[in-house]
Amino acid sequence: MPTSHVITWEVSGSKGVETAWIELGADALRAHGRAVGTVPEPYWISYELDTADAFVTRRLHVTAESADGVRTLDLRHDGAGRWTANGEHQADVDGALDCDLGLCPLTNTMPVLRHGLHRRPGERELLMAWVSVPDLTPVASRQTYTHLGPGLTRFVSGDFRRDIRFDDDGFVVDYPGLATRLG
Repeated sequence: MPTSHVITWEVSGSKGVETAWIELGADALRAHGRAVGTVPEPYWISYELDTADAFVTRRLHVTAESADGVRTLDLRHDGAGRWTANGEHQADVDGALDCDLGLCPLTNTMPVLRHGLHRRPGERELLMAWVSVPDLTPVASRQTYTHLGPGLTRFVSGDFRRDIRFDDDGFVVDYPGLATRLG
């Protein structure tokens, strides 16, 4: 039976805040969230995230509003490795299992839960469909997650490296330089 969570983070990376309402099952999650940030420019974000078995992203629907107007992204994974963004094939991210919404601590949860990296030893190099904020452009991103100890996982992407603290359910508690859970 799914458990419900409501989590709010102070997002230092955007000088803003995010709240996510999450339904977590044994191997899938559904969530919707809202975020406001001031970096790289003032913006509002709303998103819906659905995963399938093994926490594989099925759909990320995001709306962003900034001084440049309103943008929407409907990012979909077909379950066989193929991705589309607003109906257009995204060949550079084909093969990825996860989305990674920029400045959003929730999207670090799926790969950590799938591989149990917040609880047991291991390391995984992953291809992600990373979405920049607030322009909502999806791009391929190579990321590595390494278990360092109970609740502590190292995240590396290019020259960027952070040791992220997760709770027992796999949600970010502290992501230095990006987000800290409130409450």
